[in-house]
Amino acid sequence: METLIPVINKLQEIFNTVGAQVIQLPQIVVIGAQSSGKSSVLESIVGRDFLPRGSGIVTRRPLVLQLVNVPFLEERQHAASGETTSAQREVPLGPWSVSQGLPCLPVPSQTFTDFSEIQQEIETETERTTGTNKGISPEPLYLKIYSPHVLNLTLVDLPGITKVPVGDQPPDIEGQVREMILSYVSNPNCLILVVTAANTDVATSEALKLARDVDPDGCHTLSVVTKLDLMDAGTDAMDVLMGRIIPVKLGIIGVVNRSQHDINTWKSITESLQDEQVFLQKQYPSLANRNGTRHLAKTLNRLLMHHIRNCLPELKTRVNVLTAQYQSVLQSYGQPIEDKNATLLQIITKFTTEYCHTIEGTARNTETSELCGGACMGYIFHETFGRTLESIDPLAGLTMLDILMAIRNATGPRPALLMPEVSFELLVKCQIKRLEDPSLPCVQLALQLLMHIIQHCSTYNTQELLRFPKLHEAIVEVVTGVLRQRLPITNEMVHNLVAIELAYINTKHPDFMDTALVSASVSTSKPMPATWKLSQQEQWDCEVVCRLIKSYFLIVRKRIQDSVLKTIMHFLVNYVKDHLQSQLVGQLYKQELLDMLLTESEDMAQQRKEAAGLLQALQRASQTISEIQETQLW
Repeated sequence: METLIPVINKLQEIFNTVGAQVIQLPQIVVIGAQSSGKSSVLESIVGRDFLPRGSGIVTRRPLVLQLVNVPFLEERQHAASGETTSAQREVPLGPWSVSQGLPCLPVPSQTFTDFSEIQQEIETETERTTGTNKGISPEPLYLKIYSPHVLNLTLVDLPGITKVPVGDQPPDIEGQVREMILSYVSNPNCLILVVTAANTDVATSEALKLARDVDPDGCHTLSVVTKLDLMDAGTDAMDVLMGRIIPVKLGIIGVVNRSQHDINTWKSITESLQDEQVFLQKQYPSLANRNGTRHLAKTLNRLLMHHIRNCLPELKTRVNVLTAQYQSVLQSYGQPIEDKNATLLQIITKFTTEYCHTIEGTARNTETSELCGGACMGYIFHETFGRTLESIDPLAGLTMLDILMAIRNATGPRPALLMPEVSFELLVKCQIKRLEDPSLPCVQLALQLLMHIIQHCSTYNTQELLRFPKLHEAIVEVVTGVLRQRLPITNEMVHNLVAIELAYINTKHPDFMDTALVSASVSTSKPMPATWKLSQQEQWDCEVVCRLIKSYFLIVRKRIQDSVLKTIMHFLVNYVKDHLQSQLVGQLYKQELLDMLLTESEDMAQQRKEAAGLLQALQRASQTISEIQETQLW
């Protein structure tokens, strides 16, 4: 299982190259209060001084630390030459590297062997993003240390929990630190290493409380109690280390940190580790073999290996799922253009086909939440326009006095023996003209719908059209121009439909009421206002004209309703369907426009680049995971 931690380190490096952590990798996150001894614990595990020192908050950026165990130099040299040796002489640690700036930037990592330079580089990189005072930044630093004295580990050191802002820190520094810590420990694949000082009340530890919030069962939490040698005289940490105060499932390990005096006098970590063992044997003899920095490093190595083994199946599944998703995303962005002529024709054809299918109701992407396309056109025709026409009263606007005046004016100086036809035609034409008002708005509604379909088709071809914004604008402009060009022609034809009906009143229409039958059925007993002083003949004439106007108006209304819909379909809808592609090709398929129309948007190019990078990283990650043999897991 020793190979599992290097595999996770490799996966982390793979995703760092694209500047995205789309996979939550197993790692150990170190949290604790400010000055709880986190940095000292890390330095003791590594065996060298390499972290900045100072008062207040020192760790101001997440520090992703990868420890890589390598053979001794002589062993590596003899292995390369095929010789064997039992000598294992200690050599200086290194090289180590720190990524400058964002890991996604193409800035090469630097390699150091002098640990003072490492410390200075960390300070420089921290100040670059956080300022020279005490600001914090969520931008992580990535470090890798190679040594024959370390066990394979991946640790993330986070800023210490603080309460009071200092320097140029914002007033909400406590909330910022807490939010940063939660962003790491909320990862279900992480182990939480909680660092607490022994000379503080463990029961009130903010770090333990925060760990318990995200890991209530404690299955992913390990506690480290530092500064065992600084407890008040006559007290010890036995109850804390035995888990009697706050139990921690993965265990509680006590360590002794170097004092500030030790650091100032350049006491080596090796000597400090020896003194730590002496202290533990003296003060905690029954627990000495289960505490100390060396035991902590071995425990972390063991826990992380087993945790990686448990996470690996889900990790592999997640990588495969994301690989398929990003393959689909990258495919939606399209491939780099090789033949601009063919690409332009393909996009025009695809848009035209989608536009026509939307009108016909056969589009692949059919709305389920609202009417669209041809269905909406049908609603306009039969519901909006149809009901508007049906709501028009054949005799609306006509009074008996109007009808009487028309009859009297048509007879001239002599009384008529029969009802004059001139009065009927005059009155029925006035009513027929009223059918033009709702007909023209129907054309406008149909035009607005056809323009809306442009946006509908653009929505379902979003990636392709957003890739070429100039082409998108040009297509919309051409289609809109064709529609506006057809609008006055269609309006004129609708106007002519009404004019045709007014041109000749066909009283011999088969559906028109027979005048004789109407006359025979009219009763002379409808009451008229007494002030009008109508003769019996005039009353009879008025009633006959009313019935004839109603009969003929209903015939014309039915015909207008049918003809207007057919006119809109022929002169507007079908014309656009039949001529849209030829119009687009004729206006856009020109050599001088190709480069301009097929200029890809910067956003789309960047998105394709990012998707390609992520896909490549996921494919490399999948290959890395697949190289793990089953025997290596046990």
